[in-house]
Amino acid sequence: MFGLIGTNGAGKSTFLRMAAGILKPDEGSITVDGQSVFENEETKRRFFYISDEQYFFSNATPLEMMTYYRKLYPAFDAERFHRLMGNFELNEKRKLNTFSKGMKKQVSVILGICANTDYIFCDETFDGLDPVMRQTVKSLFANDMEERNLTPIIASHNLRELEDICDHVGLLHKGGILLSRDLDDMKLNIHKVQCVLKEGMEPEQIVQLETLKVEKRGRLSTITARGKREEIETVMASVHPVFYEIIPLSLEEIFISETEVVGYDIKKLVL
Repeated sequence: MFGLIGTNGAGKSTFLRMAAGILKPDEGSITVDGQSVFENEETKRRFFYISDEQYFFSNATPLEMMTYYRKLYPAFDAERFHRLMGNFELNEKRKLNTFSKGMKKQVSVILGICANTDYIFCDETFDGLDPVMRQTVKSLFANDMEERNLTPIIASHNLRELEDICDHVGLLHKGGILLSRDLDDMKLNIHKVQCVLKEGMEPEQIVQLETLKVEKRGRLSTITARGKREEIETVMASVHPVFYEIIPLSLEEIFISETEVVGYDIKKLVL
């Protein structure tokens, strides 16, 4: 699952519209598995696009939208659609223009999941959903990733929203990718150490650590360092601190550390 993160106006929605073949790039090209997207029906059958603002036919019901999408997506699972609509307690014969924003998002997700495409492009999909529904939608994605190798691409301005579900994360800033990394690799190669050092010793004196950031509160120091956990543990043990522990970083903290190194203030970009 790929998470595309960036502030409002960074270009997330524009990129997804181009990836979905709605907009034509001014320069270059966009392909899905080597096939051009723009005005290519065969390629478009391989993905489903869920926009930030939900668009349905005027006065349409979920059932009518399902009938429409079945014509576009040959593998559409109508039986699953009816089952999920019932599980979500949504009336498939009710006019969509009477649904709330969150209910429309739920219908869009159900239609997207039931289309049985290889990819699903989601623009702020969790925005407008309550916490229970957000977890339910994440579970749906996870199930289809496991069962049929679905690949979701999710654009969001909320780092915390994507932290527990994404395998790979890219940071979009001013129309370009500032950073694109595998999340597990990022977590394995950067750590936070809380420690109390021996009297008279400062964190900056631990030259064996590739230190990215140091914060001090009295004698308690918090060091953000690059490197594998075992390497950091060996270094910390060698300086004989009074106390130390290695604690996990959040995705937000990882991005702050990574982007500050290249001269960007992530707090201004994505918080």
